[in-house]
Amino acid sequence: MPQIMLSHPDHGIKFAMSESEVEHDEKFGWTRYTDATPEVAAPVEKRKYTRRVTTQTLEQPNGDTPASDESAGE
Repeated sequence: MPQIMLSHPDHGIKFAMSESEVEHDEKFGWTRYTDATPEVAAPVEKRKYTRRVTTQTLEQPNGDTPASDESAGE
């Protein structure tokens, strides 16, 4: 089974396992890698995920305030 190396400016490098896969991938910007193919830069992260942290004080059933994360008087 042949392994054909393909490169893409956003996604990097991958191997195709058949000519039909190569033909399909070439429609989406992949190119066959040859000795003359310039090096492909590492993929650029397009999405930046941020984690939203919220703090909320929950009321305890007995009316006490919640204990802090720091242990007191161990």
